[in-house]
Amino acid sequence: MKFFDIRDRVLMAALLPVTAVAFLVSAVFLLGRVGDLDEAHSQRARSLARQVASASEYGMFSGNASSLQAVATGALREPDVRSVVVQDAMGHVLARAGKTGYASLPLLGDNESEWNDETTHRDVLVQPVTAVPVRLDDEFDGGGRATREVSQVLGHVVIEMSRQTVVSRERDMLMVGLAVTLGGLLLGGFLAVRIGQGVIDPILRVSDMIERLGRGELSARGEIRPSDPLRDLQQGLNQMAERLEHGRDELEQRVDLATLALREKKEEAEMATLAKSRFLAAASHDLRQPTHALGMFVARLAQLPHDAETRQLITHLEASVRAMQDLLDSLLDISQLDADAVKVHLHAFPIAELLDPLRSSLLPVAAEKGLRLRVRPSLAWVQSDPILLNRILLNLVSNALSYTHRGGVLVACRAIRGGSHLRIEVWDSGIGIAPEHQQDIFKEFFQIANPERDRSKGLGLGLHIVDRAAKLLGHPLQLTSLPGRGTRFSIVVPTAPAGNAAAALMPSDAMPSGGLDGLQVLVIEDDSASAQALSGLLVSWGCNVVAVEDLQGALSAVSARFVPQVVLSDYRLRNGETGMETLEHLRTALGRRVPACLMSGDTDPVLMQACRDAGVPLLHKPVRPAKLRTLLRRLAQSDSSP
Repeated sequence: MKFFDIRDRVLMAALLPVTAVAFLVSAVFLLGRVGDLDEAHSQRARSLARQVASASEYGMFSGNASSLQAVATGALREPDVRSVVVQDAMGHVLARAGKTGYASLPLLGDNESEWNDETTHRDVLVQPVTAVPVRLDDEFDGGGRATREVSQVLGHVVIEMSRQTVVSRERDMLMVGLAVTLGGLLLGGFLAVRIGQGVIDPILRVSDMIERLGRGELSARGEIRPSDPLRDLQQGLNQMAERLEHGRDELEQRVDLATLALREKKEEAEMATLAKSRFLAAASHDLRQPTHALGMFVARLAQLPHDAETRQLITHLEASVRAMQDLLDSLLDISQLDADAVKVHLHAFPIAELLDPLRSSLLPVAAEKGLRLRVRPSLAWVQSDPILLNRILLNLVSNALSYTHRGGVLVACRAIRGGSHLRIEVWDSGIGIAPEHQQDIFKEFFQIANPERDRSKGLGLGLHIVDRAAKLLGHPLQLTSLPGRGTRFSIVVPTAPAGNAAAALMPSDAMPSGGLDGLQVLVIEDDSASAQALSGLLVSWGCNVVAVEDLQGALSAVSARFVPQVVLSDYRLRNGETGMETLEHLRTALGRRVPACLMSGDTDPVLMQACRDAGVPLLHKPVRPAKLRTLLRRLAQSDSSP
């Protein structure tokens, strides 16, 4: 909001001096006239008091009261006189005229005095009455001169006069002064407006044009008048606006051309991205297929008897395959998080359900490095997704073990916020994290002190997955670290009331006891290497296996009186068939809902959601043999249950 524009400022600059001079002159004039009126009134009052005192001398000396009353009555006829009192030297009233406005008089002296009452606007004057005797001497005494000697005071004359007339005249003078001042201000303002208009209008025209140019109206032109004092400035602005308009038109043409070129580049980039996505999807599927078969062959190979040297080679081969599978699993987790394919399923469960298996699975890793792994037990229950929370804790503890060379790792739980939340902490005595890296460690493939990309130090994806999963769950993740002293990661999880511990500790996918001997398994796999590797591994576990390539082969196997207890099918099959469709036809032919599992090298979120909706487990290739064996036991258990 503008309080003062240029018009107001010019008008103010013209009016302020006029206003100051007008008020100053009026004030000097009024103060002078008021002083003159007050002085004239005072002199008149004193003169009247002296005249009355002089006239009262004879009557007071002779004791003639009627003469004194006549003098008092005559003085009352003077303008502004309100009362006249004549007193003798003892204070007795000898004559009175008018009504007095005072209650009492101060002590009367030998000199004249005066005091004012500002409330009633009245002046009281006291004039002493004195007798001056004249002594006549003969010519032989004093040289023939007459002398006057002052005698004593005979009495006093008290006159009360009103100042109302003076006050009224002062008020009238003030009103006249204000009227003259305002008239002068109006005249000065009128002249200032008329005179300043010739300066303000050109400035306003220039200002308006600048404002229009600022809004982008480059076609605006200002009117040039011969008498305009800013004529040169206005002409310069018009020329500038013309050049800006030409420059804008040229720039718009360039922008249009650049936009067209960018659109073409964008379309090319989108086509390249689409082609890259198709290539990566195909490459991922094609890479997972042989890796899957390789893992199965290595697992089967490890079961055979070998000499020590061969056993050592197989161990190294297993480690290489496991590293490749870890990388693919991590990339799968990230792709699922990026595609929002991970759904959070919150429910209450005891935290011991995660801590106990965590300790069991990582204790050998810690022992191999000579580290202590301590997991303090806790009876607390939390409200979270156990699968995602387990992945977070597994990555945190694994990362701590990777970057700790002496000492150990501690996992502990602490109740906070009055018991409403549980803080799960992972402490280590490792190398620590410098402050400048404490944000970067959550980025993909970022690792500290691993420029050579040593596989044994991880892939740089664990903490990225931890950060993404914690944000997905809404659990705050905190980091405290000192270089050379160690690191503490903590995640805050809401607690839940304790429930049925037995039910909670046995999740729905718990691994049932028992082997796989005699389990009838139908394998549907169009890749011969994968089919051969999977069949050989299943046979080594004691399963009866029939391997086919498509739906027709599966139906033929069923017609030949093979009754599968579990079906393991690849998702992509020959001739555009899918494992989901093949499974539905096979279940229809069998007349029952045979337990089944799909395996695929695809990471498409749509496929994962479709399997989830159909209630069919999906294993991403490469499948770990241990995970496959656990799933087969569970599927076999579900098939044998009534």
